[in-house]
Amino acid sequence: MRNLFLTLLLSVVARPLLAQGAPPHGAPDQPYTVEYYYKVQWGHQQEFLQLFLKNHYPLLLKIVESGRMTGVKIETPANHMTEDSRWDYRVTIRFRNSALATTANPDEERLIKQLWPDQATYQREEQRRFEILLAHWDLPVTDITPAR
Repeated sequence: MRNLFLTLLLSVVARPLLAQGAPPHGAPDQPYTVEYYYKVQWGHQQEFLQLFLKNHYPLLLKIVESGRMTGVKIETPANHMTEDSRWDYRVTIRFRNSALATTANPDEERLIKQLWPDQATYQREEQRRFEILLAHWDLPVTDITPAR
């Protein structure tokens, strides 16, 4: 009986704590935004960017053309940060909806072979891009700006 009472008490007390977490994502048919952060080995930022623009950005643009994504934006910070919080590039991708953002693109391999017929060079350059990468993280974001 005592355990049952404690369980009920904890569930009542914990409920407001759970509500203080991150805001929920939008409806399944709403746009879904993910920020992709890249931290590159010091001194290799330009090499990484050149490889990204050559071997990944064209693929992203093709996926935008297909309608799976609605936009791609590449940014770099204007000022420096501490090393532990440093990131060099942020790529923000807006997907048409959350399902498209969280499932594999069945056309991706075909597009890669179409865009880069020399697969050996493509694979070697992509490997180099990831060799000079120190960290990479994905951050889904939710727009919670109140409507006017």
